[in-house]
Amino acid sequence: MKKIMSGNEAIARGAYEAGCVIASAYPGTPSTEILENFALYDGVYAEWAPNEKVAFEVASGASIGGARSLSTMKHVGLNVAADPLFTMAYEGVNGGFVVVSADDPGMHSSQNEQDNRLYAKHSKIALVEPSDSQECKDFMIEAYKISEEYDTVVLFRSTTRVSHSKSIVELGEKVSVPVKKYEKNIKKYIMTPAHARTKHYEVEERLEKLREYSNRTPLNRTEMNNRKIGIITSGISYQYAKEVFGDDVSYLKLGFTHPLPDKLIKDFSEKVEKLYVVEENEPYIETFIKAMGIECIGKEVIPICGELNPEIIRKGILNNQVEKSYSIDVKAPTRPPVLCAGCPHRGMFYTISKMKNVIATGDIGCYTLGMVAPLSVTDTVICMGASISAGLGIQKARQMAGEQAKVFSFIGDSTFFHSGVTGLINSVYNNIPIVTCILDNRITGMTGHQENPGSGKTLQGKEAPMVDIESLVLSIGIKKENLRVVDPYNLKQTEDAVKEAYNSSEPFVIITKQPCALIKEVSKRRAKLKCRVIKEKCVKCKACLKTGCPALSQDKDGKTRIDHNACNGCEICKQACKFGAIEKVGE
Repeated sequence: MKKIMSGNEAIARGAYEAGCVIASAYPGTPSTEILENFALYDGVYAEWAPNEKVAFEVASGASIGGARSLSTMKHVGLNVAADPLFTMAYEGVNGGFVVVSADDPGMHSSQNEQDNRLYAKHSKIALVEPSDSQECKDFMIEAYKISEEYDTVVLFRSTTRVSHSKSIVELGEKVSVPVKKYEKNIKKYIMTPAHARTKHYEVEERLEKLREYSNRTPLNRTEMNNRKIGIITSGISYQYAKEVFGDDVSYLKLGFTHPLPDKLIKDFSEKVEKLYVVEENEPYIETFIKAMGIECIGKEVIPICGELNPEIIRKGILNNQVEKSYSIDVKAPTRPPVLCAGCPHRGMFYTISKMKNVIATGDIGCYTLGMVAPLSVTDTVICMGASISAGLGIQKARQMAGEQAKVFSFIGDSTFFHSGVTGLINSVYNNIPIVTCILDNRITGMTGHQENPGSGKTLQGKEAPMVDIESLVLSIGIKKENLRVVDPYNLKQTEDAVKEAYNSSEPFVIITKQPCALIKEVSKRRAKLKCRVIKEKCVKCKACLKTGCPALSQDKDGKTRIDHNACNGCEICKQACKFGAIEKVGE
């Protein structure tokens, strides 16, 4: 049976066919759809974990317990899971264990462009890289065999184009792999210094065996054509190179990339006149080849920054460009990211935008968009959970500089569960008087509405307890008089809470509670709710436009216009208007 699948769907299918039965992940583009699809198969357990470290540790425990396991995350998520990754590299596995890192060259939805192939080298584990959906499925099956045969975690690296592109996949049957027997083995599974010293030697021996495998595995293959030019490449870069050169050059296509196949590379290099390395981001393969004393051309012509495409490769290696076969006179308008119409975060950001002497630290999620004009609130965004922790540091620094600026830290419910709790504990423990604003919209929004510990459902649709953020905050040590729970659609209530927080000399928390406007049930419930401009009353002051709602625009006569196809009647614009020129309809 054949089916058109995205890379992520094929990765999930490959894990299923390989007999993987336990999977844990935290959603993050471009990896999210892997677990969403894996969860649909019968006889498996799949979960959203609070963060990538927890997900990796769950999968680690499942592997030690004898089950084939999987953990998936985007590239920056592996930073969060790096601690257990390096230790599991020493401990090894019982049941096969594969961790997927979905990298994001070009930073389509990420804060950096790190190349996680370097994690495999650094942690000394096996690395597999597919280049299309069929390989995503097939290589996953092989990855589990590698994991168990060589007693290693396998890093399975995808990229945005591989994860989200679709191609034909030939499906196979699920292999029945019984959960292995668990036997207590403290020297293998408890990494005290004494045990770890011994294990390090085993890791180095394993690397040598893996290099032998790398030189003979069909995951690495040569395609000998014209020998004037030879290209060594991996992942999606292979597809780009094939599009440019077709069968006019020879290829060494690498699918198993750590350890790299030294003998295979040397043999290939001796068969071609001129050797190029085509790879995205870091010169990972190129550095290895040059360290072997083999001449090759790589980052001299292939950029280190950004995502590759055939045009870049064509220009870099052939020094020519193909003229576009067509052109259009109309230029598409830019579409900067913006908070959706009716987004519950808007009320809080609009309120803060009117405050003076405020430094706003942001986080990873929809609320990052608090930076966008006309709101222009957010000052910093570092990584998941850093809004609170960084806010503490900024507050102390500005205090030492003699400034009176107040720090407001913004974080969503899922991100708070992920890694914000510890920052708030630090705020309470060290009595640092920042304001933590937890924007609770009851879902993991930016990655596409995944469940989280506060949503009341698991990944596989089962009812689950909802973590009560208010009770959690109080249990950490925030005083009841320093906690406000508000409806962010109510500007007066939000403004009052913000003023109280601004004047507080102790750690303060504001929780906004209103579900994401795009949740299916919410959008259905509010489908007929709209706001309408009373033209006779509009004085063209543009105060409503300062809310930054994309449903609002300025008409030809200078008065405000509301797009009823976008509006869902949140009433923030109505409250911002001091002249009563906006009314709500459809109640």
